[in-house]
Amino acid sequence: MLAAGGSTRLGRPKQLLPYRGGVLLDAVLDLARGHPFEQRIVALGGSSDLVRATVDMGGFDVVINDEYATGCSSSIARAVGAVRSDIDGIVLLLGDQPEVSADAIAALLAGRGNAPIAVTRYENGLGHPFALTRATFPALAALHGDRGVWKLIDRLGSAVARVRVDGKIPRDVDNDEDYRQLLAGAAESA
Repeated sequence: MLAAGGSTRLGRPKQLLPYRGGVLLDAVLDLARGHPFEQRIVALGGSSDLVRATVDMGGFDVVINDEYATGCSSSIARAVGAVRSDIDGIVLLLGDQPEVSADAIAALLAGRGNAPIAVTRYENGLGHPFALTRATFPALAALHGDRGVWKLIDRLGSAVARVRVDGKIPRDVDNDEDYRQLLAGAAESA
């Protein structure tokens, strides 16, 4: 789970935005808790002390990425370094995408096959979550910037499984308008 961003576009910690009776990060952590993952890791960075004091991290190994301002690739590298040696791969979730469904995760894992990377293919394009095998960890650890994993996906081309899931790409929250749209969508589905 990548939740290390500094929320510079929003101006306050997006992990702690009120959402469905808790905060944004609670919703995504609860999604991950609902799956029988053998290990759960959350990468924190910006406002990490406040996030840890506010959000229940029970069931997660917490890694701190002090280099979060260099982009999410540094958080991926930090998290991959904490994966236990008996784990064959990871599912990469974003801490600001609470609309990712349990069904999308299940479909992704069921449809990955032997591909080194699987991505979810929504009605309007590719999006998170991703599933990545241990064989990709050296490449993940060497990525830089915010879109590094996307560049790896592009580079691997047809070796990447694109698993069809229903719906549109889940919203992520980068600014106030994104947050308003997320809340409006949550109100409609309630």
